[in-house]
Amino acid sequence: MASQMIEFDSNGGKAQGYLSIPVSGSGPGVIVLQEWWGLVPHIRDVADRFAGEGFVALAPDIYHGQQAKSPDEAGKLMMALNIERTEKDLRGAVEYLLKHEAVAGESVGTVGFCMGGVLSLYAASKNEQVGACVVFYGIHPKVEPDLARLRAPVLGLYAERDSSVPPSAVRKLEATLKGLGKRVEMHIYPGTDHAFFNDTRPEVYNAEAAADAWRRTNDFFRKHLTGAGE
Repeated sequence: MASQMIEFDSNGGKAQGYLSIPVSGSGPGVIVLQEWWGLVPHIRDVADRFAGEGFVALAPDIYHGQQAKSPDEAGKLMMALNIERTEKDLRGAVEYLLKHEAVAGESVGTVGFCMGGVLSLYAASKNEQVGACVVFYGIHPKVEPDLARLRAPVLGLYAERDSSVPPSAVRKLEATLKGLGKRVEMHIYPGTDHAFFNDTRPEVYNAEAAADAWRRTNDFFRKHLTGAGE
């Protein structure tokens, strides 16, 4: 695979992101959205893993160069997030992928973790060019996706012991989406904690749940994104 930092247009400005292209040279596009830590090595690794599965993955730098080294710093960066600017960055990232010569299909997938999880849903609700949306335990108190406008199917992956996004909140979101006639599939992994997918955090990482969630995510994108194949 080939990977590098790239720059893309963002409504008159510029933003950066980490782009990873599969060995085949082409594939469906997937936007990978960071946790509250920033565009850290773990997120770049996830983008590379998607490239390994045949997708062209772009992880936009939502914090524009800033990264957190402690939960305190991460919380401050997350709460300081400029939602209007972020929406432009997300739209710019989608447009960049769809114009890229390596990207197959007319829509992209979005997938995000923690803060990025709700941004994945937000992007899908704001942009009809998002053809599939995956949410890993998404949370951000200031981000409110426009669920009524959502067109993409949603796959939600959550943790049973997540105090930030408890099972009751997951079921409420599921009921809301179904009530709006949206396509949604939710999974709550027993005995897991928030950020169970992050293999750089041994205190919460759950290998079995992470492996199952990874399989479900790739299967979901292959089903809903044109050019994904089997």
